[in-house]
Amino acid sequence: MPIEPTRQLHYVIEGDARKPVLVMSNSLGTTLEMWNPQMAALTRHFRVLRYDTRGHGRSALPSSSFGMAELASDVVAIMDHADIGRAHFCGLSMGGMTGMFLARHHAARFGRFVLANTAALIGPASVWDTRIGTVRRDGMRAIVDGVLARWFTEPYLRAHEDEIAPVRQMLIAANADGYAANCAAVRDADLRDLLPAIAAPVLVIAGEQDLATTAAQGREAAEAIPGARYAALPAAHLSNWELPEAFGDLVIAFLGH
Repeated sequence: MPIEPTRQLHYVIEGDARKPVLVMSNSLGTTLEMWNPQMAALTRHFRVLRYDTRGHGRSALPSSSFGMAELASDVVAIMDHADIGRAHFCGLSMGGMTGMFLARHHAARFGRFVLANTAALIGPASVWDTRIGTVRRDGMRAIVDGVLARWFTEPYLRAHEDEIAPVRQMLIAANADGYAANCAAVRDADLRDLLPAIAAPVLVIAGEQDLATTAAQGREAAEAIPGARYAALPAAHLSNWELPEAFGDLVIAFLGH
């Protein structure tokens, strides 16, 4: 839907309007459906706002390039459009980077932050350049198997093919140009200098077997943010999908419910 004349962003809100709002922000290459495993538990405690990142799902890809500032401003614009003054925030991977930017530059609009499977700098740039070139040349199918191998542990990949199928389909269906543009936004983001200035309560969740944003990177982020808490799950990058109950329990407990 048109949030502003220049922004077409898709979002959904679920749960009791009397409960605190929780905004969920997605990993690169996915849609708001990546949070399906948590929704039953989260909506018992929160009014949950999910959205498709620009260039993903039903959210339009703008004609101009963009970075983390624009991805963060999309969240604020959606909240304004939905008449939400203040919310908690949970983001994974690219969504976690979006959360870092929001926590530093839009702190008045948010309560607590959960930053999952993320880092303040995800590189090297050459890896992103290669991936951008691949998807623009060969399409999303060319990278799907490699992405899934980094997103899930090997035992989970072998034993849970049916459960992984929706994630595979999200990646295959992703707009290649939108994916590439968001890859560039992540490639160009270095948020390390922002972390010491974050004053909001933060929980960093890492995956012990995450190859994309390692547990060490998660711990570094938690140590750089004053007062932040750190938790690790025995999972890879998409920890909310591999261990949905454990992930949800961490989020709910930290947000005070």
